[in-house]
Amino acid sequence: MSELLSVALVCAGTLLAQDCSRDTALDVIVAPAHTPMECLMHAQTMAAQAGLPGGSDRYLKIACEHRHTDNGPGPVIRRAS
Repeated sequence: MSELLSVALVCAGTLLAQDCSRDTALDVIVAPAHTPMECLMHAQTMAAQAGLPGGSDRYLKIACEHRHTDNGPGPVIRRAS
């Protein structure tokens, strides 16, 4: 099982980036990744496939998270530019 997850969050344009999370997103797209590089590559692919129209009504936030486990810590988010 992969330890990392590529996460793409589609958030309302009125929501501040620091407040955009899985709980506040309009849509969440998740894919497993085995390495940090693979996580960023998946995230870029998901961003391209999301096909968001231009404008300020929605934006995409990309993150790589550690998979939740019963014994491990919560998610660690690394922003991709």
